[in-house]
Amino acid sequence: MPKTSKSACRCSLQKNRCNSANSAENSEKTTSNEEKRMKKVLHIVASPRVAQSRTLRIAGELIARLKKTHGEIALDTLDVFTEKLPEMNITRVNGKYMLMSGQELSGDAIGAWEEIKTHIARFLAADIIVISTPMWNFGIPYKLKHYIDIVWQPGFMFKYTETGPVGLAAGRKVYVVSTRGGDYSAGTPAEPFDQITPYLKTVLGWAGMTDVTFISGQPMDANSEEGREAKIKEAIATIDKLG
Repeated sequence: MPKTSKSACRCSLQKNRCNSANSAENSEKTTSNEEKRMKKVLHIVASPRVAQSRTLRIAGELIARLKKTHGEIALDTLDVFTEKLPEMNITRVNGKYMLMSGQELSGDAIGAWEEIKTHIARFLAADIIVISTPMWNFGIPYKLKHYIDIVWQPGFMFKYTETGPVGLAAGRKVYVVSTRGGDYSAGTPAEPFDQITPYLKTVLGWAGMTDVTFISGQPMDANSEEGREAKIKEAIATIDKLG
């Protein structure tokens, strides 16, 4: 059996150490790159008033805060009132039932679902979700409900298992910015009429998103101009306190 020289052993040992060092360095670089990766923020706008929107004024302060916290962010704004959202017609609904029963999409449902898949992918590409919505008749505007009905699909946002449903969109931080005409805050007589908070908590939680912060400006309409401005500033002040 040939003998290995001491010189060869030293070279081999040094090589192994170099490989280990390079591996550790690459691991650190990967971690560093992950930490430095630009956060993707999806801002879902559900107010048609845009420039006049009190909700969007508060949301604008939140976006500014996110930029300050995370540095540069990749902001994607989706306005449900101007975005062309696909209708949930019979072909698309039939496709949903195929997926719910464990089948693959087939026939006309394949093409009909392309737009739906695009919206789902756009949502899931985000690290942080900001939903800006006024209160309409105690709940969310119909266009936001339309968007949710498009995106919340089995096999994409959640799945059914033998032990129950499992959310597939966990790990995302969600902020819900809303303004309300009256005061529906916790402990008030009108609290039971607030359908925004419980509904969005439920639907987001169903998809695995449980880290949800609600920022509300209220009351807006049942207040003077000075009072409205004070409540807007109060909501903005809660943003400044966010970690």
